[in-house]
Amino acid sequence: MNLLGDGHVGARSAKARFAPMTSGFYRCGKKGLRGARIEGQRHQFLTIGMSYPFLRRHLQADGSSLHPLVREVVRGPAAASKVAPPQKLEGRVERILQVLREPPVPAAARRLWFQTKALELAAEMFFARPSPAPAEPKRRHRLAAERTEKVVALLRANLASPPSLREIGRQVGCSPFHLSRVFSDTLAMTIPQYLRKARMERAAELLRSGAHNVTETALEVGYQSLSHFSQAFHETFGCCPGLYPLRTSTQTLVREQKFS
Repeated sequence: MNLLGDGHVGARSAKARFAPMTSGFYRCGKKGLRGARIEGQRHQFLTIGMSYPFLRRHLQADGSSLHPLVREVVRGPAAASKVAPPQKLEGRVERILQVLREPPVPAAARRLWFQTKALELAAEMFFARPSPAPAEPKRRHRLAAERTEKVVALLRANLASPPSLREIGRQVGCSPFHLSRVFSDTLAMTIPQYLRKARMERAAELLRSGAHNVTETALEVGYQSLSHFSQAFHETFGCCPGLYPLRTSTQTLVREQKFS
C-alpha cells in the first residue's frame, strides 16, 4: 500500500508502477522480484507479507472466486513471480491502512490483531469483484447526497461543539445507523473522521490568518486539550501548529496527501 512517492515492483520484462495512493499485491517465486523507489521523492508505504501456508490455510475453500494470481498459490506451488495490477487506494482498504498505523490493542494482543487485519485485507483485495448490481434509482443517490451535505453543513457550523450523532440524525431525518452508513459510502470516511478533517482545515485557516495563536485556534475548533490538538495537527500537516505558517515542501506534501 503506497501513500507517497512513486516506485515499481516486478521483473525486467513486466513491472507494475505504484503511484501515490495505490495498492496491490505480488507473488514471489523462485527468482523473486525487484522493487525500486524514485529518487528525490518522499516515500511512505506499508508492505504486509503473507506466507503460502497462511494463504492456503485460510483461502483453500474459496478458490473459485479468488484473483487468478492468488488462486495459483492456493492450488499448489507457484514457481513464477507475478505482480497484480495496482488499484487506487480507497474505501475500506484505506480505512484498514489508517487503523494499522496505530493498533488500538495492547502489545500482547497485537500478533492476533494483525492476523485478523491481514485476513480482512485478503478479503478486500484477493477476491474477484462481483458484477456490478443494477444502478440504484436516481432518487436514492440524490437523497444520500443531500443528507451528506446536511451533515457536512452541521459539522462545519459547529466545529467547537458538534451535535451528537443522534441529534444529527434527527435534523437530517434518518436513523443514526443509516446516516453513518450513507455518509461513509458517499465520502469514503466516517463522520468522526470528517469532523477531524474539517477541524484541521479550519485550524490551518486561522493560523495562516495570524489573528489567532495556537491555544485560541485549538479552542475555536473544539479541542480542550492543547496536546491533543497539537498531535492531531502534526499528524495532518507534518508539523506542530506553532510552526505551520513556515511550511516546508515536505509539509506541503503531507497536507496535499491528507486532503486530496
